[in-house]
Amino acid sequence: MARLTYKKREHMKRSEFALPGKRHKGKGGYPIPDASHARNALARVSEFGTSSQKAAVRAKVHRKFPNIGRKKSRSR
Repeated sequence: MARLTYKKREHMKRSEFALPGKRHKGKGGYPIPDASHARNALARVSEFGTSSQKAAVRAKVHRKFPNIGRKKSRSR
């Protein structure tokens, strides 16, 4: 996963976070600037989030990275 420093996080747009929020100057939680952070956001929210947060993070990640978190169908 690419290193996300405090300074870089502060300069991220709100659209680069999976959840809106009041933390980090109103930017939100679960930053998803790249695919590795998106995978991590899915893992963290599944561990600690409420069902509505899980749905919101999944939806945002799938909009930005359509291939992450989707089960692949096997063709035989």
